[in-house]
Amino acid sequence: MDFGNYLDIAMFGVAIVLLLTGFPVAFTLAGTGLIFAFLGVANGVFDFAFVNALPQRIYGTMTNEVLIAVPLFVFMGVTLERSRVAEELLETMGQLFGPMRGGVGIAVCIVGALLAASTGIVGATVVTMGLLSLPTMLRYGYSPALASGTIAASGTLGQIIPPSIVLVILGDQISNAYQESQRVLQEQAWANNDFSFVPGPPVSVGDLFAGALLPGIILVLLYILYMIFIAFVSPKSAPPVPRDPENPITLKRVFHALVPPIVLIVAVLGSILAGVATPTEAAAVGGIGALLLAGYRLEEDRPFFIYAAALALFVLLVMVGTMDLRVSRSVISEADQIGIYVAAVLVAIVSIGILVSLARVARSGVLTSIVRSTGEITSMVFVILIGAALFSLVFRGLGGDDMVEEALSGMPGGALGAMIAVMLIMFVLGFFLDFLEIVFVVVPLVAPVLLMLEMPDGSTMSPVWLGIMMAVNLQTSFLTPPFGFALFYLRGVAPPEVRTTAIYRGIIPFVIIQIGMLVALWYIPSMATWLPTVFYGN
Repeated sequence: MDFGNYLDIAMFGVAIVLLLTGFPVAFTLAGTGLIFAFLGVANGVFDFAFVNALPQRIYGTMTNEVLIAVPLFVFMGVTLERSRVAEELLETMGQLFGPMRGGVGIAVCIVGALLAASTGIVGATVVTMGLLSLPTMLRYGYSPALASGTIAASGTLGQIIPPSIVLVILGDQISNAYQESQRVLQEQAWANNDFSFVPGPPVSVGDLFAGALLPGIILVLLYILYMIFIAFVSPKSAPPVPRDPENPITLKRVFHALVPPIVLIVAVLGSILAGVATPTEAAAVGGIGALLLAGYRLEEDRPFFIYAAALALFVLLVMVGTMDLRVSRSVISEADQIGIYVAAVLVAIVSIGILVSLARVARSGVLTSIVRSTGEITSMVFVILIGAALFSLVFRGLGGDDMVEEALSGMPGGALGAMIAVMLIMFVLGFFLDFLEIVFVVVPLVAPVLLMLEMPDGSTMSPVWLGIMMAVNLQTSFLTPPFGFALFYLRGVAPPEVRTTAIYRGIIPFVIIQIGMLVALWYIPSMATWLPTVFYGN
């Protein structure tokens, strides 16, 4: 091990220590990278040309169409949260399941899954459910640990259930890592005069969305089964909650609360899985749908323009899904001209609906907070990405990528042993670091190496399986003490009688369930790879 490798190890140590002090993540990563770049130059083990590649990295990020989905999904989630869609959903489902033992907990799990698929913002989901459900559960005798654990765990489902910001970012990193691994494998094959190697098909964010769908649903079912088990084993911990006689549950009320978010989820996720739209295009559809839904909820007495725009948007999606836009025609037929005119009218109707919704949201005073929150969250993600890019460039310039490759390749057990080591490292890092730091710093270093290692059956590791394993593992970073962000969010809105130790105790069973899901994915990889094969043939 040369001096550059020692500097690499010291880089990680210094970065973690600075992060634990609360120093901003982006500046920590960028500053640590620069300091060790100068140390490397001073000791003759680093070429500053690596740092000169940073502008190219930033430009690549700016022109990356996949990452455009991040602000769009953030806008979609913040808009739904500000328009009280989540609040109505929680109240309605809580009263619907309340009379059952553990019913409110089951409702929290279901609503957490729906909010995960429609918003994908962990903080907003945990805070909303903590404000609305936690006082009710405590008032009717729910165990503080069980109530807080259920809310925190259900809120983190936004990490794994698509469409998820985490999956968008992770999918982009896994895609880059897979391309790098295939390039290296091809060069190695050609160096050995083996020209039969054919690189695998590219991996997209849509592949990860499809791969995460089944594990996400199973995880929700496991949460619900655990709640039912506790309700029967310890009835006092999860008693039934009587319905509010002054606000009875009706089919119309359930329809009003449940159907619009489900339609939005189907429109966004269905368009991706059906191949009608890319994740970025589907995120734009989700943003429009969320804005229309917010405009409708704020002024339900005047729904005409919103209904017309929603119907026009649906017809446009159907038209795009049924037309083969890849076929180029030298002559536009009469049917094509009619289709263009119809599409133009539909776009005009959608545009009017968007303007009406914007006016209503602006009149309510919510638009400013939506735009501000979207800008803050998006800026945080991309500034961290820039800092992580500088950190990884310096790490590679000091020979860190070779060190990681040697360490993982030399693991006992081959590819599976290296995979176990990486999963354990990511799990431990999740105690201290946010998922963004892990995705932007750790994944680009370890994923290309893992995807080049040979599995016991002679094949290479599936990038979709690797991505889903990492996503489920990263979900624990929001739940594990002492720095689990979901725990901080819940602590901030929980009543004073809920002790922090109760919140920590409450999440332990759910962390165990997530570890069980990792084990199941380990032994049954088809849980992650089956749906992508069905939808995309990959």
